[in-house]
Amino acid sequence: MSTTPNYGRMESAGSDRRDLGAAHLNLGAAEGKTGGSSSDGSARPAARAGVLSRGAIPLGHVLGIRLGLDYSWFIVFVLLTWILADTYYPTEFKGWSVGLYWTMGAVTAIMLFVSVLLHELGHSVVALRYKIPVRSITLFIFGGVAQIGAEPPRPSAEFFIAIAGPLVSLALAVVFYVLALALVPIHPLFGMAMYLALINGLLVAFNLIPGFPLDGGRVFRAIVWGINHNFRRATLIAANVGRFFAFAFIFLGIWQLFAGNFAGGIWIAFIGWFLEMAASAQVQQVNFQSTLSGHKVSEVMSTSCPVIPGALTLQQLVDEHILTTGSRRFVVQSGDDAIGLLTLHRIKESPRSQWATTSVKDIMLPLESMKRTGPDAELWSALQEMDRDGVNQLPVISDGRLVGMLSRDDIITHLRFLHDTGLFAAH
Repeated sequence: MSTTPNYGRMESAGSDRRDLGAAHLNLGAAEGKTGGSSSDGSARPAARAGVLSRGAIPLGHVLGIRLGLDYSWFIVFVLLTWILADTYYPTEFKGWSVGLYWTMGAVTAIMLFVSVLLHELGHSVVALRYKIPVRSITLFIFGGVAQIGAEPPRPSAEFFIAIAGPLVSLALAVVFYVLALALVPIHPLFGMAMYLALINGLLVAFNLIPGFPLDGGRVFRAIVWGINHNFRRATLIAANVGRFFAFAFIFLGIWQLFAGNFAGGIWIAFIGWFLEMAASAQVQQVNFQSTLSGHKVSEVMSTSCPVIPGALTLQQLVDEHILTTGSRRFVVQSGDDAIGLLTLHRIKESPRSQWATTSVKDIMLPLESMKRTGPDAELWSALQEMDRDGVNQLPVISDGRLVGMLSRDDIITHLRFLHDTGLFAAH
């Protein structure tokens, strides 16, 4: 799965080839928007709400992209290893030792997720080619999610980013099939190569279903976008087609349940539910964007952020300001100039034993190093800037001076106001 500001793209792994509908974990690529940030506005890995935990295990970097392993991955790894060791290999290859069955099951499961990782890297490399940042790739229970930092700038970029993953999977299917033909005498390697060829081929077919959030849905949106030149309408069309396929999966899963295929039916229905949730979230995001369109940062920004001198100690700040006013963020000032921002999160990171000797200037975020926006900037553009940079708030600068702060909380408050006054529906 690849994600852009507040949504995601997924690939999933497979299982018993004798019951492909029941056992495949091949959820295709769903692109989404995810933006994560710490409360002080510093960057942190973004995570797709409801699926990825914030504590993914780091695996390193490739092309400057963080690789991570979500804890949910271990669930599907154990399940897939068990299915391969208990069903696929014993059925296809008689007479192996129990240890060999389980070893090949584990190795095959790992190689399947390597295939998913390469699929995600395919999306990511093309996104980078279009100057779109890619924050991270995380393997999780459904396969993988690439967190892409912005929407494609034009239909052709959307098309090539979306199709890159399936093309990588297709190439892997061909490579594994050729390897299998060369490894026929070595049964364990032959069995693994054939399985990986089959699963990568099925992953291509599944991903190209023309409904959001699958890769095929992204390709479909790119085509519609290119025809009608309306990104919002193209997104709604692709998302609603995606919901149709999601409900089809749910119906198929229920039908499988009544047919006696309990495990397979549950899994297929769960995939449908997951796709429906992702497609619905995309529709909500488009409506959200439409609501914010035409609104300026100046309508939402906060202008009441408390000002404190840089020489103030943390202990003084806590005793004289935080405990008495409940404020959570402060503008640090030197003379008449704002020089930085300090949040409660930054204070918590400082050892309490050093509060009496540490000044706020020592731990503040320097204003010149922070991303910023202007009061006349479009509110939606400012939110996209937060998502791209993985920050939670932006200083608002006019004529070289700080005139306010814009945070996600400010935007949520504004949306509540629009909803309560009935203006939300009008947009």
